[in-house]
Amino acid sequence: MVSATEIKRGTVIKMDGELYLVVDYQHVTPGNWRGMVQAKLKSLKQGSVVQKRFRSTDKLEDVFLEHRTMEYLYKDGENYCFMDTENYEQILLPKEAVEDAIPYMTLNSQAKIAFYEGKAISVELPTSVVLKITETDPGKKGDTVVNVYKPAKLETGLVVKVPLFINSGERIKVDTRTGEFLGRE
Repeated sequence: MVSATEIKRGTVIKMDGELYLVVDYQHVTPGNWRGMVQAKLKSLKQGSVVQKRFRSTDKLEDVFLEHRTMEYLYKDGENYCFMDTENYEQILLPKEAVEDAIPYMTLNSQAKIAFYEGKAISVELPTSVVLKITETDPGKKGDTVVNVYKPAKLETGLVVKVPLFINSGERIKVDTRTGEFLGRE
């Protein structure tokens, strides 16, 4: 059991017999009231997102997850195939389990897969990844005075805003939590 004030983004909790992933949370202390935690939770079973408010004294059931490093191999219809890097076992994950991570993953890239009772439930990415720009407009001379951004399509299909001096073919670092440009690689 963990206190409601100890949860953080990425924590998996069990509530009403169902697993929830903490997508976002905020500790709120309104005026002379008692503190509370406002959390956005994603159901790992149904994929729906719910808002939940906990008192700071509430206890939540923490879930033990097994993490394995796996390599993304290919897409098979609506499923995605991953291979365990230790024993070469392959598993298919449904689109719902990986939809937030796939825009940041190229073929043969590695990620940590969280398992609960032998079943894969989510994909955990590193905080940043390096991706190649496949398509972007060329920058115009004189537009560098102000922080101006342009859209750039990456090799995975993800579109991010990049500064004007970045061109097609360059490799850039992207934050996987926010989808923002971090710099050139």
